Amino acid sequence: MFTLAEVASLSDIQPTYRILKPWWDVFMDYLAVVMLMVAIFAGTMQLTKDQVVCLPVLQSTVNPKVQPDAAGKADFTTVETTTGQEEASMRTISFGAPTVTPDILSRATSSQYQPTESDQELKKEQKDSSGRKTNLDFQQYVFINQMCYHLALPWYSKYFPYLVLIHTIILIVSSNFWFKYPKTCSKIEHFVSILGKCFESPWTTKALSETACEDSEENKQRLTGAQSLPKYVSTSSDEGSPSASTPMITKSGFKFSADKPMIEIPSVTILDKKDGEQAKALFEKVRKFRAHVEDSDLIYKLYVGQTVIKTVKFIFILCYTANFVNTISFEHICNPKVEHLIGYTQFECTHNMAYMLKKLLISYISLICVYGFICLYTLFWLFRIPLKEYSFEKVREESSFSDIPDVKNDFAFLLHMVDQYDQLYSKRFGVFLSEVSENKLRGISLNHEWTYEKLRQHVSRNAQDKQELHLFMLSGVPDAVFDLTDLDVLKLELIPEAKITAKISQMTNLQELHLYHCPAKVEQTAFSFLRDHLRCLHVKFTDVAEIPAWVYLLKTLRELYLIGNLNSENNKMIGLESLRELRHLKILHVKSNLTKIPPNITDVAPHLTKLVIHNDGTKLVVLNSLKKMTNVAELELQNCELERIPHAIFSLSNLQELDLKSNSIRTIEEIISFQHLKRLTCLKLWHNKIVSIPSSITHVKNLESLYLSNNKLETLPAAVFSLQKLRCLDVSYNSIAVIPVEIGLLQNLQHFHITGNKVDVLPKQLFKCVKLRTLSLGQNCITSIPDKVSQLLQLTYLELKGNCLDRLPATLGQCQLLRKSGLVVEDHLFDTLPSEVKEVLNQDTGIPFANGI
Repeated sequence: MFTLAEVASLSDIQPTYRILKPWWDVFMDYLAVVMLMVAIFAGTMQLTKDQVVCLPVLQSTVNPKVQPDAAGKADFTTVETTTGQEEASMRTISFGAPTVTPDILSRATSSQYQPTESDQELKKEQKDSSGRKTNLDFQQYVFINQMCYHLALPWYSKYFPYLVLIHTIILIVSSNFWFKYPKTCSKIEHFVSILGKCFESPWTTKALSETACEDSEENKQRLTGAQSLPKYVSTSSDEGSPSASTPMITKSGFKFSADKPMIEIPSVTILDKKDGEQAKALFEKVRKFRAHVEDSDLIYKLYVGQTVIKTVKFIFILCYTANFVNTISFEHICNPKVEHLIGYTQFECTHNMAYMLKKLLISYISLICVYGFICLYTLFWLFRIPLKEYSFEKVREESSFSDIPDVKNDFAFLLHMVDQYDQLYSKRFGVFLSEVSENKLRGISLNHEWTYEKLRQHVSRNAQDKQELHLFMLSGVPDAVFDLTDLDVLKLELIPEAKITAKISQMTNLQELHLYHCPAKVEQTAFSFLRDHLRCLHVKFTDVAEIPAWVYLLKTLRELYLIGNLNSENNKMIGLESLRELRHLKILHVKSNLTKIPPNITDVAPHLTKLVIHNDGTKLVVLNSLKKMTNVAELELQNCELERIPHAIFSLSNLQELDLKSNSIRTIEEIISFQHLKRLTCLKLWHNKIVSIPSSITHVKNLESLYLSNNKLETLPAAVFSLQKLRCLDVSYNSIAVIPVEIGLLQNLQHFHITGNKVDVLPKQLFKCVKLRTLSLGQNCITSIPDKVSQLLQLTYLELKGNCLDRLPATLGQCQLLRKSGLVVEDHLFDTLPSEVKEVLNQDTGIPFANGI
């Protein structure tokens, strides 16, 4: 037989799970333990005591109430209980009598009824007699007792302890199965762990104590009036109006003021950095756990299922057990049909445990009834309210965190179960479901880490010699940023919870703002400042929804850079139609994957002077909207998979610079139409597939810069050199073998790039371009440099690396502006120069070099 401790281990659960056990589960566990004790006590009694005691029924004393049935079978009808004297008489047996034959037995039986010779002898005989002799030995009594135990006793009297034990084990398993089943156990374990950490987190105490502080301050305001308000508490009562007096923090949640920045009310507790990091980790755990648990209701269904099983089990036990209460009796008649072994046909037996078992059975039925009523109450509780929904309405009313969301499914059910233990758990847990609470924590941690001194160390000078601060992947914008009043450029990247407060109005020098994947929110006063002072805005996004709506209301904005996904599917959502409000916008830079220029962009076309579209390899098909942009002076259509020069460009009469870089243009026969663009001075057709330059290029007489690098040109037509105003010619990385002698006609040429071609000879006419400042001849097949290079007195940059040269001309020393830093050549070639030339080239090496490109 196993012990109570071994059986009780079936109901053993982790102590931390007790918060998920309501009072009825706890009560049912104790009832199950009592039922276990009943089963073990009854079983122990049956094993340690004699089961039944049987005596043969003599023929003369057979109870007339007990009659065999018609078939001659043993009658197991229970007789009435005998008196104490009769019972003692039946249990008094002489085991020392010798064995007798049936004849002797019959004679002895008959002699018992013959009249005595005298009354004195009869009285003496009765006085000396201690019971009637049966002449059975001990083994025969043991045999009869065992046989009659199985034949005469009802089955319930024999198996009652074991049935109680089995039923109790089933009830225990049903009560705690949801703690053991893997798919629910894992969720419960995580929930209990997170709940305990949230309950004990210092951030919980801090957040709730701040709520108490805020409530006390509000009560004080209502009692004392506006004149006696504390210094740092706002006096406004209209939380919806964007006025200067609107408080940053109200009882219903965070409200961002129009003028005043958020000033935190001093809290009762102090949160150190370690506690702050642990609290941030808890917010992340709660968020992931909620997403994991809210998608199913397995825990709820399993708990309901096991409660239904317990209820059905209770009904089953009660129905069949009540029928067997009266079957347990003390006396039983047994007819074992073993007369040939014993000599008797009928025995009267006593069940020693009958009285105890009956009392235990009544106790067990009482326990089962109580257990069943609790199960019925549990079912009533499960279906009385929707347990798959949980509202934090009371928590929202009692705290300043009005954004605590309602939860559902298993998450809601677990919180309902916790409420049965202690509602304080849910109140403290709700703090970690609030975005306001999380943002407040982030703000405290952020301001603690990013002080003014640390931010000042990250300020740098950019290429435009402006003071620039770049903040990357922070939880928000530190308050100390707005104290950097001399900052010119502010870059915010991957800061999803960025908030620009009214303190930005202190940054009077700020004119450029970068928002990279950062849908920043601004207060009303902050927006007013940006609207009046911001000149340049860069917005990088993945989806159009990330572009803040206030961007389209910056009326004084001059430059707007949009980098992100604006494909045809999103074109309907593009807020570019709001650009009509940007009346002073001059530069629009769009780096995206457009298939057509959005028609709404023409709303700002009359104001634009520069339009840049970088299309990331997506073919730009529709360009008709360009015709309306009559004031555009600079147009860039890069990586748009254009195969020809778009005709819409020829309508841009004010166009001065055209850049068609990285397209698929093969022919430029349309270049003759550029003669109508009188102001066109710069044409960039680099990184295309152009194989030839048409002679009609001579009609573009005002051209000053021509970029044709990274194409498939093999020759340079003489028509190119008729462009007398040409100052920059770039034909690098083509297949040009000869530099035409007509190059000498370009007297205004200052920059000539022919790197990466097949040139082997430099014509002497090249050195007639005396205004040359930059000459790139690298990676060709040039074998020598003419001495006439000394005529290039304004030369500051000369690239010769990657040719077939064996020496450099000594006349390089006569190029007065050329220095070693501007001479790109192999070291061994530089060593071939005379020492005096080296000294000249090495002079003033510390002076900054500019090649003029």
